[in-house]
Amino acid sequence: MSHRSNRPVDWEKLVTANENKLYRAALALLGDPQEAEDAVQDAFLRFLEKAPDDLENPPAWLMRVLINGCKSRLRLKWRLVGPLPDTLPAPDEGQREELEELWQLSPADRAVIHLFYYEGYSTDEIAGMLHIRPGTVRSRLSRARGRLRELLSDAERSEL
Repeated sequence: MSHRSNRPVDWEKLVTANENKLYRAALALLGDPQEAEDAVQDAFLRFLEKAPDDLENPPAWLMRVLINGCKSRLRLKWRLVGPLPDTLPAPDEGQREELEELWQLSPADRAVIHLFYYEGYSTDEIAGMLHIRPGTVRSRLSRARGRLRELLSDAERSEL
């Protein structure tokens, strides 16, 4: 491990600017507030230990590391899909219902939806973060949107 005391990145600014975004992404993928916090801490620790000194986009690198860490956590642990955690930010009841439907998607589909719509990454950027092809990102987005349309339509019909 190399010594990083001369890192050109302002550590406090990096953490402050990215911790909430990383937490929201981890919570969307993992569904457990404590695991999401741990995943974010792990991503920052990995940054300190392994980030290249000439890193051009530290937030994108952190997001990629976070997603990989979340995928590892999902593989390592059997999970029950339960109700949406109360800690997941949702300003109003309508958005909360949409998030409940989003939560029914697979972790891979939730990841691309979250990164594309909530974090504003392009399909090419998401492909780089997830180590998949841009076409795969687009097909996951398409599949996830179709599934969400079905779920939201079913929910509307059940309210009638």
